[in-house]
This record gives sequence, C-alpha cells and structure tokens, in this order.
Amino acid sequence: MKTGSFIHNPKMRSFLLKFFGQKNFFWKLITPLLKLQKNMKTDCIFCKIVRGEMSSKKVYENEKVIAFHDINPQAPVHILVVPKKHIEKITDLEDSEEDKEILYDIIKTCKIIANQMKIAERGFRIVVNTNPEGGQTVYHLHFHIIGGRQMRWPPG
Repeated sequence: MKTGSFIHNPKMRSFLLKFFGQKNFFWKLITPLLKLQKNMKTDCIFCKIVRGEMSSKKVYENEKVIAFHDINPQAPVHILVVPKKHIEKITDLEDSEEDKEILYDIIKTCKIIANQMKIAERGFRIVVNTNPEGGQTVYHLHFHIIGGRQMRWPPG
C-alpha cells in the first residue's frame, strides 16, 4: 500500500484523528506526505475519471464538470461534482472568468442533480473539504451532494 493511500484511507484517517487529535506535531509529520500526493496530477483519481481512464457511476456530465456516485457514500444519495479542469482545492480558484464559470457550473450542476435524485424538496447538503484538517483526501476540487436522510448538526 502506498503511503499516500494509507494516509487518505478514511478509516485510517479517522483512527489517526482520534488517536492524535488536532496536535500540531502529527499534522507537521503528515503534511509533507499529503502535499507530495496532491502534486501528482497524473495520478489524480478524478483526472483519470475525467479522461475516461477509470470508470465511475456517472450521473451527469457537461463540458466543464462531471458528477458521479461517491465510492464511500455517507448517505443514501452521495454524489461528487468535479470540475474537469484540475484545481486542487477551493482556495486555488482564481479570479478569472474561466474559474468563475466553473464554479457557477458546479453550483448549477448541484441543483440539477438534487432535482434528478429527488432530494431537492426534502433537503440536502453540499460539502467542500479543504486541506488536511478540513478532511480533503483527494486534491482535486470536488463538491459532495449528500441527501436522502436527516442531516445532523454540527457536522464533522
């Protein structure tokens, strides 16, 4: 197993967070490994899905985004909306027309999918995880559409 996949395994990450908590020394140890993995764009799982090199249970696609079922769903409906352009995280969006159009398209796609999945009226949640403490495990911007059950507060 690659070190990066070990760190990004949700169950292992949960265990590590419970064991180490938010202690700075732990995050100082793993942050270089996370940065190493996020810089490997050719190995980005979402880029491979966009290029058609990996399969997914696609629910929507247009020229700017692709949406598919999460492989580790946290609710009856758990869809990922991914820009086709590789953007590592939401804080990397630029003030360019291209990135503004991508962000608009992502939000529009979330609305389309919520209606398609019949969760728009009952309610749903849109989540964007950013960086290690935010729970980001794949360094390609993606929005989670989560619904089909009662959401709890606080999240996390």
